[in-house]
Amino acid sequence: QVQLVESGGGLVEAGGSLRLSCAASGSTDSIAAMGWYRQAPGKQRELVARITRAGTTNYAESVKGRFTISGDNARNTVYLQMNSLQPEDTAVYYCHARRYLGSDGWGQGTQITVSS
Repeated sequence: QVQLVESGGGLVEAGGSLRLSCAASGSTDSIAAMGWYRQAPGKQRELVARITRAGTTNYAESVKGRFTISGDNARNTVYLQMNSLQPEDTAVYYCHARRYLGSDGWGQGTQITVSS
């Protein structure tokens, strides 16, 4: 199994920045990719950004040019730098680990609130 611990959420004004971190532990060799999902009230959980072990990234259209995902394989940690935050970015953000085999891992979630 994989355990994920997130940090870095909080309250920020529109136009501001935040950085999320997610540290993985446990069977980290089984991780193929890590990423961030978010879920706003009344909405489905959606992929925000993902990075593979090889460094390939993909982003939701709504965050392209504003968010940057990066990873440190040696520390089994992934980061999400979020700039130009907008109220519509308000959500609970979840770290996710996709594994080669076995069940995926999820973090506990961290709240991000962007005030207008």
